Amino acid sequence: MSLAPFLDCPSTSMPRSGVGRRLKLVVEYNGTAYAGSQRQAAEPSVQSRLEEAISGLTGTEVTISLAGRTDAGVHARGQVISFRTASDLPLRAFVYGLNHHLPPDIAIRSATVAEDDFDPRRQAIRREYEYLILNREMRSPLWQNLAYHLPGELEIDLMNEAAALILGEHDFASFACGLDDDTKSTVRRIYEAHFQRENDIVAFHISGNAFLPHQVRSTVGTLIRVGQGKLSTAHFEHILEACQPGLAGPTVPACGLYLNKVIYNDTNSEEEYENI
Repeated sequence: MSLAPFLDCPSTSMPRSGVGRRLKLVVEYNGTAYAGSQRQAAEPSVQSRLEEAISGLTGTEVTISLAGRTDAGVHARGQVISFRTASDLPLRAFVYGLNHHLPPDIAIRSATVAEDDFDPRRQAIRREYEYLILNREMRSPLWQNLAYHLPGELEIDLMNEAAALILGEHDFASFACGLDDDTKSTVRRIYEAHFQRENDIVAFHISGNAFLPHQVRSTVGTLIRVGQGKLSTAHFEHILEACQPGLAGPTVPACGLYLNKVIYNDTNSEEEYENI
């Protein structure tokens, strides 16, 4: 693909103070082939592929920052990355040019100029995730690695009744796995948590100010037990209030989880989630 059609497009903003510009990109990826979003020593990662593509486009090496860490096999529709570049290529080139350099399972959705001090992780005020369950007897080749296949009946109303208990601010230690020394608090605020069914797909939507390692997948696994009649709503509430690491679960597979959107104080415009 030639970048010639984009190289005469003027940038929408002049470089700010310092060397070059800080860019903010919205990235979509299928995480099946990767050991996670963050760079790994000997395993393929989304970060390493993005950095290689940016270096290929601009001719200079960069280190990117990500809004959130996704585990091996987890997907994203709206991961946010940021990096500084001295390149004067127009923003359209950072969309179409990087998509030319990237593998088919990673794509740039948009590129904008950010403030010099923009930090995609620390400045995020809300993150939205979705978990997809293929709820039917037979597996589907079309949904392989894109949804968790779970046969058997699920009582969605009971699952939503239990999910409502996690709304607001709580200590979610029971739903965390693999906490590290950097985790100073297990208290998080949840703004939205509910299931909805469309044909064979049951989707769990959850948003919060931040999430603990494996919190979403552990929450879904516990709520599934409620929907299967294996766990009462009262017992689910007890697990939440116990604040005992590892008490919830089981943790559902990574293949059904999607990072949908990251929200900032500047209220991301919907256009940032569409190709420019």
